[in-house]
Amino acid sequence: MTAITIDRVARAFGTVRAIDEVSLEVRDGEFFTLLGPSGCGKTTLLRMVAGFCDLDRGRILFGGRRIDTLPPHRRNTGMVFQNYAVFPNLTVGGNVAYGLKARKVAAAEIERRVSRALKLVHLDGYGERWPHQLSGGQLQRVAIARSLVIEPEVLLLDEPLSNLDAKLRVEMRAEIRQLQQELRITAIYVTHDQEEALAISDRIAVMQGGRIEQMDAPETIYRTPATPFVAEFMGTTNLLTGAVAGIDRDLVRIRVGGQEFVARSAAGAPSGGLITFSLRPETLRLLAAGAAPPPGWASLTATVQRVEFLGVLTRFDLRLADGAVLRAASLDLLPDGLAAGRPVAAAYDPARVTVFRAP
Repeated sequence: MTAITIDRVARAFGTVRAIDEVSLEVRDGEFFTLLGPSGCGKTTLLRMVAGFCDLDRGRILFGGRRIDTLPPHRRNTGMVFQNYAVFPNLTVGGNVAYGLKARKVAAAEIERRVSRALKLVHLDGYGERWPHQLSGGQLQRVAIARSLVIEPEVLLLDEPLSNLDAKLRVEMRAEIRQLQQELRITAIYVTHDQEEALAISDRIAVMQGGRIEQMDAPETIYRTPATPFVAEFMGTTNLLTGAVAGIDRDLVRIRVGGQEFVARSAAGAPSGGLITFSLRPETLRLLAAGAAPPPGWASLTATVQRVEFLGVLTRFDLRLADGAVLRAASLDLLPDGLAAGRPVAAAYDPARVTVFRAP
């Protein structure tokens, strides 16, 4: 296994800073994901690790050994691309063996390792088939096998599932994660898909504008986002700005229009100052008529503006007295007769409110 150190790396294209002084550590055997919108720098950073993009500043190390000065073929990385990059003029076996032949590995050893790699990705028996005879998911398995057969120190995956349909993406991401855990190989995975990142990562670095906004475990990033950008990018949220109306021990009261919200652990919030906070839709729980909120919870009153039934999930919009709209969602049974125009009460746990300083 190999730890990866990315130390103050930077890269500019003209006046655009694609990577702006990024530093991070990827642990031995970790599945680490670079997540962010298009143009945030995640693929550029991955290509810098692979050796396909030069550094303007900084350094990259594998297990304490500096590799950013080495050509790509001497870094011992396996790369899986978005478009598979499978050679159409070679069989499945020929594709997987390509890197071994380039390294002048003995024929008997090539046969053994190709067979093992195809078995790992559940393509044993497919060695004589041609790429045009395979499905998209099978082609991606070929690309993964080709990367693994050279026994790399590090596996790099650049949005490998973006060309697959939704159902196959879910299946393939689980297979990639299982394979990585079985081999205990260090992996860096690039995606713009938040659900994908949450499902398979040990840790996630959320990127914007060539910088890391937050780096942590998936649950921490979702539940306690460090910035408003992370809160909005990591799924749906209600992002509100209001004035601090009062502070009582570890609780802060925030007034937004005519509605008061309560948040816990907003240390340093200035009395009377403005702060921004995030309230996830699923943290709002509708109350039955006359019911009190759970102990320690806060509540608000609103009018139902829209209800969207999605089977296992129901989404609804709640309009506050000043016209502001909160998005809410529930997996639970909802009050009978829930419909647009109906007044309701909703409760939430102040500990689930994430507070930021207003810009």
